[in-house]
Parts: sequence; structure tokens; C-alpha cells
Amino acid sequence: MAQPLIIGTRGSPLALWQAHWVQSLLAADDPKNKDRDFPIRTFITSGDTLKGDLKEFGGKGLFTKELEQALIDGEIDLSVHSMKDVPTQHQAGLQISAVLPRADHRDAFISEKYKSIDDLPQGALVGTASIRRRAQLSAMRPDIKYTLLRGNVGTRLEKLSAGVCDATFLACAGLKRLGQDDVITEAVEIDRMLNAPAQGAVGVETRSDNAPAIKALERLNDHATALAIAAERGFLEGLDGSCRTPIAAFASLDDGSLKLRGEVLSLSGDARYTGDIEADLTDATAARDMGLTLAAQIRAQPRDFDSLFKDSAD
Repeated sequence: MAQPLIIGTRGSPLALWQAHWVQSLLAADDPKNKDRDFPIRTFITSGDTLKGDLKEFGGKGLFTKELEQALIDGEIDLSVHSMKDVPTQHQAGLQISAVLPRADHRDAFISEKYKSIDDLPQGALVGTASIRRRAQLSAMRPDIKYTLLRGNVGTRLEKLSAGVCDATFLACAGLKRLGQDDVITEAVEIDRMLNAPAQGAVGVETRSDNAPAIKALERLNDHATALAIAAERGFLEGLDGSCRTPIAAFASLDDGSLKLRGEVLSLSGDARYTGDIEADLTDATAARDMGLTLAAQIRAQPRDFDSLFKDSAD
């Protein structure tokens, strides 16, 4: 019997769905894995326990650091993440060894009262913890008011039904994976709300020296998704992105050409910088570099651009 490869994950319904997806793919009919087990172990992360606005506690990494420590300590062999939660700066000795095919990258507008963003009445109350969504919506609708809405998918939908707010936003990908796409009132196209970098993508992290885990994951890696995510995360990295800065990006591969659009906004949404870049490339390192290039181009725009980052950090 081959040595088991232990999969680590958060315990939320969506995180467990993603972990079981990876488990099923690894355990599929593959001669190399036919005698190997892939048990799942759940962890409670800082992001699961902290109350209030996560950006006050550091934002990025709060949903991954306990899992990464378990990898470093050898308690698990694989860690399954929503890639939008993974910091762009990796822990030493760890790597993303596979990125799975991306699901719907768009944001879902959800309301039990109103059929679309445009249908929201003057001064409507929207619940969200995402400063990106808030900034983008504010750019469209400066009249909208906001309340902090956190928790897993079920918790947020329950709060919406209880009347805590008039509407909220979730990722289309998560809802569809959980079989709850019937709650989507409007899938918002990216020309209105560009998605968070890596939204809709699932990644599997390993120790860089864990050859059996890396080998087992080789066939799971989706090349087109991996390139797109590398470009989007490169853009985020180039802007030193955190949960304090509204940043969005989407990349897609078409006939060998990778196209990337990125944007950064002020918290109020009244300032917005957008850029596009395209290149023929085949590896993730070049895709990351393309993202860094676009970030540099946007940073080179008018002088007051840097004030967005200063204001976001205050």
C-alpha cells in the first residue's frame, strides 16, 4: 500500500466541497494512485474565528496560515485553497503544485427584493465584506449604503433573508459548486464589476520537497487556468495588494495569447485606474511577469495614483 497523502482544508461547506473534489480527482482511475489513500483533515483558521472586518487583522493569509503551518510541520501533504485567499508571497518551502479548472469567475448579485443592481432603490443597504465590490458598486451607485456581512455562504444568505440588508454579493463559482446557483439574482458581467484576482480558481499547495505529492498532482493542473491565475496574481503582487486596497483582475487564454485586464480603485470608487495587456506565452513565470508589467503601467499613471495606497493603509 502506498503512503497516504493527507489533504488539509478549512471546514466550511465550500472548502470541504473543494477538498473532496481534489480527493476524487486524485483517487480516479490512475495506475499511479490506485493503491494510495487521500484522507481529509479539517482545520480552523484565523479567518474562521476572527470577528469583524478582516482587513483590520491583516487580511490576506488569514484563511491559509494554519494550513500552511500544518504543511511545514508535516501534518498534511496537500492543502486545498480558494486561490483568491492565497497571499502572493509564499511561505518558504511551499508551492502551489496544481491549479484546477476555473469555475465562473463573475460576482453574483443576490437579493430577495430587487432583480438587479440597477433595480436597487436610492439609499439601499448592501451587505459585503469586500472593499473591491464596495468600491466598484460605489462607482456605479454613489447613493448605496453598506453594512459589514461576513461568514460562509449559508450564513450570509441567512442574514440576507433575515433582512439585515437589501442585497449582497457572493462568487458565482462557490454558489454553483454548492448547487445553490438558484439564489443568483444577477451574474454581474466583468465590464461592470471586474472580479477579484484568482476568483473561481482552486489551488493545491504542497511542500516543495514532497515529491510524491507533487507527482500525484501533475495531471490535475489545468494549464490555461494556471496561466490566467499567475497573471492575475502577478498584477496583485505588483500593486502590493492587500485587503486594504480594491484591486480586480481577469485573464484568459485564447489560441496561445493571454489577455489580462486589471484595475485598482479608491475606497470610495471615485478614482479608478484600468489597464489591459496581451502576450503570447506558455509558462506561469512569464504570465506572472505580464501581471507585474501591467501593475507597473498602472502605477505610472497620474501622480495622485499613489494616494490610493496611502489612503487604503491609513
